[in-house]
Amino acid sequence: MTTLDTLSPAVLKRLSKELLDLSKDPPEGIKTILNMDNITDVQAWIQGPEGTPYQGGCFRVKLTLGGDFPTAPPKGYFLTKIFHPNVSKTGEICVNVLKKDWKKEYGIGHILLTIKCLLIDPNPESALNEEAGRLLLEDYSAYAKHAKLITSIHGINRSIQFGKLQENCDDTEATKTRRSEKMCENTGPNIKAAAGAAEVLTINNGGTTSPKKRGADKKLEQAKMDKKRTLRRL
Repeated sequence: MTTLDTLSPAVLKRLSKELLDLSKDPPEGIKTILNMDNITDVQAWIQGPEGTPYQGGCFRVKLTLGGDFPTAPPKGYFLTKIFHPNVSKTGEICVNVLKKDWKKEYGIGHILLTIKCLLIDPNPESALNEEAGRLLLEDYSAYAKHAKLITSIHGINRSIQFGKLQENCDDTEATKTRRSEKMCENTGPNIKAAAGAAEVLTINNGGTTSPKKRGADKKLEQAKMDKKRTLRRL
């Protein structure tokens, strides 16, 4: 397992900058998960692309960096269960960019985009999941049906979390300020309206009476008393 001590200061600086840039301006459908205590713990959420069996799901991935990174590629894993030819049942990812096509100039963002593209265009010729690879070649409908099933079980609920992360990212300070100002503007009228509505509701339900109604009741009671006094005199 990679620690901060196993990578050179130059590599750590590059990695830190790239992860911060990705968190500020993430690629569409990708959200990195920053671990400021250990930036070598590289994880991200990837949304299932539209038009694929993974649409509507969200998948957590992890990149394991070796001590010789970036000379050697990291290893990639799906932490969320997925049915895909190029992902083993233990989550290991098989993609050329993490093997023979690797270049040390490639960054984390490039790797994550490549993994997302793998969801769009699987490669059955380098399958780690033989069943998924066979179905993809022989019966795409059955492959898509099973992939959708696994996504619905393991990936759908996680998409809510991705949405929360994305909302937090998009919720700028300016937006928060506008919301606060709007709330402050509406507080006074809302309280008065609520109080008025509560008073009307109480009166209609036979509860505490309004000042006007109490005054009318007193006048009626006084009239009854005056009538009794008049009858006694007679």
